[in-house]
Amino acid sequence: MDKNLMAQVLPGTVTDENDKDYFIQIEGETFQLDKAEVKKPFKMGAKFTGFTYENEQHKMQITRNLPKIRRDHYAFGTVVKAKFGLGVFVNIGLPNKDVVVSIDELPTVRELWPQDGDQLLICLTVDNKARIWGHLADEEIFNAISRPVEGRLQNQNIKARAYRLKLSGTRLLTEDFHLAFLHPSERLKEPRLGEEVEARVIGTLRDGSINISTRPRAYQEIGEDAEMILAALEHEASHSLAFSDKSAPDDIKAYFGISKGAFKRALGHLLKESLITQQDGHITLKKQAE
Repeated sequence: MDKNLMAQVLPGTVTDENDKDYFIQIEGETFQLDKAEVKKPFKMGAKFTGFTYENEQHKMQITRNLPKIRRDHYAFGTVVKAKFGLGVFVNIGLPNKDVVVSIDELPTVRELWPQDGDQLLICLTVDNKARIWGHLADEEIFNAISRPVEGRLQNQNIKARAYRLKLSGTRLLTEDFHLAFLHPSERLKEPRLGEEVEARVIGTLRDGSINISTRPRAYQEIGEDAEMILAALEHEASHSLAFSDKSAPDDIKAYFGISKGAFKRALGHLLKESLITQQDGHITLKKQAE
């Protein structure tokens, strides 16, 4: 198969048919066309133009339902599965064909690979064996489709999708097509490639891009000691523990590994945020926090 005939929108000629398909010839190669796509029957010799590809059954197929993602046509596709040693499969809108973004283009850390439902901005490429691959958009493409921030976004909540993972931080594209940067100090964990994160704007740069943070606001941060107490309550079947701000320091130290002062501060924060209740010498997780 000539690779120039794959992943292209090409004209062909109807040369044959069976109960399910028409057969379209293009430069000596035959592609099948699902009759379900055709409202009015074709006559032999009729002309047809469509998108060419190899389907999951390794048969050459042509469709009039042109995918948005094509050669030199970038669009977002949804990740549907990953395969170790190969890469991730992306749905580009064809009923019986997903394309692979090669492992060579993915993060070296497996945990940062896209997962099902994540989205990647890709176009299609075809190798010398006429195999179709998804190719990630580079920085130049993201710069071309982005637009600078207008107005004040400081402290506003936004959604953004990670498209480049670097040691210096994560580069993302917001839902409004603004370029964003997430520094490692402003995140609790590193986003996966293609993952959408919720963040807040913490700065606007001269070039119209923004700095963002996925860390909780100060009033939302409850600290490690409070997180530990919440985790302990969550692991109890009753979601309750026989501790309170009146408990003995040694008992608190033995169970939680922190001082009574630290315990009381954490408890006060959890009570203030209405995450727990304290009654009769017990602390209990509130239902909405479970």
